[in-house]
Amino acid sequence: MKNRFFEIAMQQAAKLAGNKSRILQLLTQLGSKIGSVNWNVGQRDQIKSKLFTLGRFVTAYAQGRYRGVPGKTILLLLAAVIYFINPLDLIPDLIPLAGFTDDFAILIWVYNSMGTEIDKFVAWEESQITQI
Repeated sequence: MKNRFFEIAMQQAAKLAGNKSRILQLLTQLGSKIGSVNWNVGQRDQIKSKLFTLGRFVTAYAQGRYRGVPGKTILLLLAAVIYFINPLDLIPDLIPLAGFTDDFAILIWVYNSMGTEIDKFVAWEESQITQI
């Protein structure tokens, strides 16, 4: 996939990968963006669910609770979040209806491309709940 804006998001992700406070700030922005999106798109529940899973994954990593993650996985997750919250990307978010199309495509691509890592995280997350 060739997307200059995603390449920029990957560069930004590399700069903040080790910075817990900046990652958590990014996740706050993600939460705000999720709340502001007009979810009148097909498969909205599935997209929101994936977004929340990615957010929990990055949060657990940033807080040091979940560390068994390859560096490339974290970079892809952070880049996807950066891409999603940035209003100026391949298709600017200000364009009605079409503005989030590329954002959702990137998120779904990243989510699907790291299915095994997501599955491991969800299993770990569930094991944490059963320990409580």
